[in-house]
Amino acid sequence: MHGFLRSLWNEPRPPGARGPSRWDGVLVAVCALAALAEGALRPDLPWAVLTVAVVAGLSPALLWRRARPLAAVAVVFGGAALLTLVTGGGAGQMYTTVYFLALPYALVRWGSGREVAAGAAIVLLSSSVDLVLDGVRAADLLGGAAVLFATGALGAALRYRSRARAREIDRARLIERENIARELHDTVAHHVSAMAIRAQAGQAVARTRPEAAIEALAVIESEASRALGEMRTMVRALRRDELAERAPGPGLLELEELACTAGPGPAVQVEVSGELDDLAPAVAAALHRMARESVTNARRHARDATLVTVRVDADDTSVRLSVRDDGDTGRLRPTAPPGYGIIGMAERAELLGGSCEAAPAPDGGWTVTAVLPRSGETA
Repeated sequence: MHGFLRSLWNEPRPPGARGPSRWDGVLVAVCALAALAEGALRPDLPWAVLTVAVVAGLSPALLWRRARPLAAVAVVFGGAALLTLVTGGGAGQMYTTVYFLALPYALVRWGSGREVAAGAAIVLLSSSVDLVLDGVRAADLLGGAAVLFATGALGAALRYRSRARAREIDRARLIERENIARELHDTVAHHVSAMAIRAQAGQAVARTRPEAAIEALAVIESEASRALGEMRTMVRALRRDELAERAPGPGLLELEELACTAGPGPAVQVEVSGELDDLAPAVAAALHRMARESVTNARRHARDATLVTVRVDADDTSVRLSVRDDGDTGRLRPTAPPGYGIIGMAERAELLGGSCEAAPAPDGGWTVTAVLPRSGETA
């Protein structure tokens, strides 16, 4: 039990807390106007002017409920307790004070362990003042405590959910980086083998054909430069001290296998244009994996889709992949979080010096677009 309490006390603040936004300002304005309206509509409200002024005046504390939750709780609940002390418990209860519940929720959702403990003490002291001076009945006090506990439990649940999703995202990135590391291992081994063969050939003809030996040295220099660039990418991608599995990775030659016109789900059409023969193996493998992932997502999730188009266009410096379906984006949930497959594709593209984006198309359907440099060097 002591260890559990100690871990709660040392709990740090979760990442992602931000300052006030435009919608926070709208929320503050709504709460303040609601307090003024309630004061005007309740002529029998005791200490009406002072009570309305305090309730409306405390609403700006909502602006800092994420960035400074403990300070917001101290201001609001401390101000409420001070109002009770000044009026001797004679201040009326306003329905607008329901916005106070946003602060215990924010405290548990965004505060550290120490801030949660201090904020709970402040709320308890404020409730004790109400109990002593305002004549609150025990049943009402228990009901209020249950509501406060429910809001805190909701904040804790969302805090845990956010942390669990962050762990899943990190795991997806780690798996993708390990896959990239395995593929780069194969490509680097290919370059080193080519350099060894060229070196042996150069040694064999150095005396009789010096020009051939010079050509072999030029090839070795080129292969070494490409291997060095891919080794740098591999060092950034690796996250564990494990040997990479030696298995040939897929390339653009297998991209045509994605095309299909029969079976369940939408048809898949593949279009390839441009020169693709001298692509870096890591780039070819990445394009194949991103295309396969995008096609799988489209066939699985695109509503009422009849066609998925995969297009690869190459120029002198980069290769562009576009996967688009003609599904009904209006039936998708716009607030759904991005899947881990999209996160993995973006991570793969970034490590190779490119970019990957997924978004609804303006005229319907969903589009995944990736742009990678031909050399596969990191940005």
